[in-house]
Amino acid sequence: MREGQMTQGPAGGKHDPGCAHAEGDPRRQQDELEVRMLLIRHKLLVLSGKGGVGKSTVAVNLATALADAGRRVGLLDVDLHGPSVPGLLGLDYAPQPGRAGGIAPAKVSENLWAMSIQFFLPEDDAAVIWRGPRKYSAIREMLANVDWGHLDCLVVDAPPGTGDEALALVELLGSGAGAVIVSTPQRVAVSDVRKALGFCKALDLPVLGVIENMSGFVCPHCGETTDIFLSGGAETMAADAGVPFLGRIPMDPAVVLAGERGVPHVQAFAGSPTAEAFSAAIEPLLTLTERPDHRVAATEES
Repeated sequence: MREGQMTQGPAGGKHDPGCAHAEGDPRRQQDELEVRMLLIRHKLLVLSGKGGVGKSTVAVNLATALADAGRRVGLLDVDLHGPSVPGLLGLDYAPQPGRAGGIAPAKVSENLWAMSIQFFLPEDDAAVIWRGPRKYSAIREMLANVDWGHLDCLVVDAPPGTGDEALALVELLGSGAGAVIVSTPQRVAVSDVRKALGFCKALDLPVLGVIENMSGFVCPHCGETTDIFLSGGAETMAADAGVPFLGRIPMDPAVVLAGERGVPHVQAFAGSPTAEAFSAAIEPLLTLTERPDHRVAATEES
């Protein structure tokens, strides 16, 4: 892929990702980044020490549930080599200029906006073949140049592992960042995901909680749950690490169906046990992202 710029091109066109200010003033881009981040109250990094644990599905449904609960939420997909958010949300978006400069994110619903590296690729199946410095520049540009405006929460779907991309995110997001760790229950997965906890500890990144995904299979016919991958491994890991456990999300065929339709499960199958599990998982995050005016309103109503 040629070196290019993540810039605002003609409507309906694709854009080449990269750093729009690579040849400009680095100080100016740093100022833009700091201003953008100051407008975001909390940043939630959805992390895992390995791939294949359903991290993107969890990120999409957590962001949607928070938005449905009245929070202003941004969802940033920086899984550079396998961006899944556009597909899970059914988005086909050509970036447009933002009102305050930069690039406007795609509007998903009244309270939810999304941005993904996928929107800047020249073709849907184009591979991103970049080394570390190039990845850092692209992530920095997405944070500095996307016009999110005021958000209660920015949910970041991070790539698997604890390498360049994760390090860049922690450095660039600044204050107000915390991690939600996703794991499946089995021992091999938990062993890898423990490294994500070590990553957070080493970088003083608060762990807001652990989610155990694919925790039991929900039969679509009788509704009975079978522990294909066992269960409880991620909960034990959270207890050992002294961090909150946010709950179990079952392996539900309806989650796959919702993803194929491009609709978050919590909306496509609202009221289902799996949707309720996602809703329960965000309860501590709702308190974290509560705006002062929410507390005032609650006091007045009581």
